[in-house]
Amino acid sequence: MTLHPPGGDPARFGTDAFYASLGRAFVAMCAVVPFLFLIEALDQGLDFGLDVAAGIIPHRIQGLDGVFFSPFLHHGFEHLYSNSIPLILLGTFVLAAGTRRFLWSTLIIVLVSGLGVWFTGAPNSVVVGASGVIFGYLGILLTRGLVERSWWNLAVVLLVGLLYGWQLLGILPTDERISWQGHLFGLLGGVVAAILFRRRRPESGGPYHSESTLTMP
Repeated sequence: MTLHPPGGDPARFGTDAFYASLGRAFVAMCAVVPFLFLIEALDQGLDFGLDVAAGIIPHRIQGLDGVFFSPFLHHGFEHLYSNSIPLILLGTFVLAAGTRRFLWSTLIIVLVSGLGVWFTGAPNSVVVGASGVIFGYLGILLTRGLVERSWWNLAVVLLVGLLYGWQLLGILPTDERISWQGHLFGLLGGVVAAILFRRRRPESGGPYHSESTLTMP
């Protein structure tokens, strides 16, 4: 038998535990964005040149470490502004489903998106930004809505589509200044993460349980 706190199952929409988890996730994601702004301010103010030093440079070994560092870097504050709200919104709902699921899922997204850019990106380009992670979170919510039959996840995706539908075109090669590879592979990474760390409802109709190669809370 699976026991849940008095507030109910945090994975079940409408329970007190669900809203409490959502609130904590929102606060955590709001704390991430100022950290990104601090990095950008230091990079520009002190002229560190972090974009070139720690961004992804496709097909070059010296640009491979950017797979891990590039999501923290941006091409100026305008680039960072455009990523901030989608990152908070999508990240909140992904994080609300569990911290460990969130961390492992984010790692998979970063790897799939970053390596996808490194292998297929334009030579002599430098790719930075959190948009690959954002598209990964979008992939997670969409896939969870389908495989876990979570209608509220699908509702979040619909809301994001209405608010930022024009940005979803970023998975297509429509602008040479935009790394559509990072967006596309980020989305695919989110799909993979959602399947690996999905929750499965037993046939008896009981509460969800995690099903993955890792032990999840």
